[in-house]
Amino acid sequence: MSNTFKTIAKFQYSSEAQIIKGRLESEGIQVFLSDNLTIDTDPLVSNAIGGVKLKVLSEDALKARYILDAIQKYSLDDDGHAIQCPNCKNEQVELFSTITDFKSLFSFIIGFLSGTLPFHTRYKYRCETCKTEFEKK
Repeated sequence: MSNTFKTIAKFQYSSEAQIIKGRLESEGIQVFLSDNLTIDTDPLVSNAIGGVKLKVLSEDALKARYILDAIQKYSLDDDGHAIQCPNCKNEQVELFSTITDFKSLFSFIIGFLSGTLPFHTRYKYRCETCKTEFEKK
């Protein structure tokens, strides 16, 4: 039996990883979280260090991926209904951060330091099928 761990998922915040960890452990899969304490201490470093890594034993990786794929990972509105893409009406829509390059990172830092961060749109939705990016109103 090998004690080698394999990273099967990454999360921006440790609370997301803890929920998935509990689900996997309820199925008898041994789970290890990496970098969760660092991100709990300073959440702003999450993108810099690659987020919280959820790791399982190598022999459990396939079973764990199957369980992860069965969990609804797409975005829901405030009423619990799936968000639809305005272009193709698909419900496979994910929330993503718009801080992807130096310019957006610089805007984020300036907004953070000047206290205008809540007015800056940092998140958008992206359809997995047609790749349309949109904001939810």
